[in-house]
Amino acid sequence: MKYKVKDFLKSKKMILLLDHDGKHNVLYEWTQIRHPLKTLWNSVVIRTGKYFPLRTKVFFFRLFLGMKIGKNVGISPEVEIDPFYPELVSIDDNVVIGWKVNILCHEFTDKHIRLGRVHLGKGCLIGAFAAIRSGVKIGKHAIVAMDSFVNKDIPPYELWGGVPAKFIKKLK
Repeated sequence: MKYKVKDFLKSKKMILLLDHDGKHNVLYEWTQIRHPLKTLWNSVVIRTGKYFPLRTKVFFFRLFLGMKIGKNVGISPEVEIDPFYPELVSIDDNVVIGWKVNILCHEFTDKHIRLGRVHLGKGCLIGAFAAIRSGVKIGKHAIVAMDSFVNKDIPPYELWGGVPAKFIKKLK
């Protein structure tokens, strides 16, 4: 399992699905895909980052979490970034991420462990309280309405909203 994760991290693939072995519960298996101390470190950096000014937060996220973050990015103080694999998040220039947005890079289900990259395209806006599922690309200048759950890719210049997020209209 660890080798599949390492190969995935080096690749450009968006999603990795690992079968649940059924021998152990998820509380055991999560330690097989990420070292607990690394997860703890990531959590501390993310929590501490909430208290830093924006530029310092972006610097810390780039340096200590390995996130790819462009220029002029606005990250709300209460954004929740997945502490398992924050390095799977890439954010292009001029993106705004609203209050208490959740950006997820892993999921555990009864059958699979899912790891996925999240890419926020140039100039997109993520509304407050939205959740973005692992393995999702949001196109440039797209808008995600507040309180939405994004579980699939959103094309550029479109407004999406709802649970799950659905197309609302084209943007100019």
